[in-house]
Parts: sequence; structure tokens; C-alpha cells
Amino acid sequence: MLNRITIILAQWCPHCVPLSLERCNEMAEQLGVDLRVLDIDDAEQEEIADSLVRNCGDWAEDYLIPQVFFEEDGGAHHIFTGFSEGVEVTKARWDDFFASHRYRQELKNRN
Repeated sequence: MLNRITIILAQWCPHCVPLSLERCNEMAEQLGVDLRVLDIDDAEQEEIADSLVRNCGDWAEDYLIPQVFFEEDGGAHHIFTGFSEGVEVTKARWDDFFASHRYRQELKNRN
């Protein structure tokens, strides 16, 4: 069962703030779970973020942000990575995610 959503971001990243942060807030509200925000420019948070991305996400030494995870009992599942192309590409992928079967199923499971 979904316990929390985690977004890894940087405040200076236009794919992250406000776009992905707003989408994650919306998703957390719709699903009735907490949202954890990990900022890669904060050393403590970066350490946690790096571990999560390395173990469950799209890992590279200089990985793309934002990355978003559904956290459940026993693990985390990567659900989204931003795109290096324009912000409009990231926005379109968020629209796709919100329209996806996977997200609709999560909503259904909550009701």
C-alpha cells in the first residue's frame, strides 16, 4: 500500500519547481499520502536522494531531476524522471502519467 511520494529536485530547476512540485502535491492530495521533498542542494537530503536514485531510480553520476517515487511497505518504485529537453516535454509526460492506467489504478485503490 502506498505510504508516501518522494520527489527529488533542485529549487533552481524549472522542470522541478514549480511544475513537478505542484504535480506531486496534487498527486499526494489525491492519493491521501504524504509528500517528501529531497533537495539535492542540501547535503543531508542529497545523500538520501542519491541512495534512493541509485537503488530504485534512473541512476547516473549526474542524474536527471526531478525523479519521483511511490514508497510502499518494503520498497520504493520509480514512477517519473524529468526530461532534459524543454519544460514542455516534462509537462507533457506529467499529463501522460496522470492519464495513465497505473495512476488511475492507484486512485481506484484509494477509494
